[in-house]
Amino acid sequence: MRTRIVVNLWLLLAVLLLGVFTVQTLHAQALTTASGGGSYLALGGAVTATRTPYGSRTLLGGLVYTDSNLTPRVGLEYEGRFLRYNLDENVSQTSYLAGARVVLWRGRTQPYVKFMAGLGRMTFPFHYATGSYFVVAPGAGLDYALSDRWTARVVDIEYQDWTGFSFGSMQPYGISSGLRLRLNGIELFPKKMRHRH
Repeated sequence: MRTRIVVNLWLLLAVLLLGVFTVQTLHAQALTTASGGGSYLALGGAVTATRTPYGSRTLLGGLVYTDSNLTPRVGLEYEGRFLRYNLDENVSQTSYLAGARVVLWRGRTQPYVKFMAGLGRMTFPFHYATGSYFVVAPGAGLDYALSDRWTARVVDIEYQDWTGFSFGSMQPYGISSGLRLRLNGIELFPKKMRHRH
């Protein structure tokens, strides 16, 4: 159990470092502008509820994610989702996903679509067994910029397909909500120029 937690933490750290490296490399090539252009890196967290076909149950938990945007609208998202509450017979799910995320339009309200893929891990009843599976996950959501650095993830909807699942079809779907902090601040809402009298 302890070894699995350490491995999961190392995987999450590797994903986060990849995001930091990607955006820092691109940031050197794309300077930000006062109107919010350029690359940026943001870290976020959310609470999530996921309906899983295995046991027909809604699992609750949290997720952490990194957005490393190449431009103001197009970027990469890395996500770790940990479903550890409202369990039945200690059945839990974890997924580590990465993929493309596209903001449909910029402004205070920012709807987006995403397509991710990665690893899903399942702990079966009473910890008798675990399984690892390839996961693909399209999704969509809505962010709302609270300030230049803070953004509310109002809603994120994600559909997962666990290919090759041991017990037939496995397509959990979930809804999440949380907050995101932009690490390299970009002025999304420039203050009006003040004229001297």
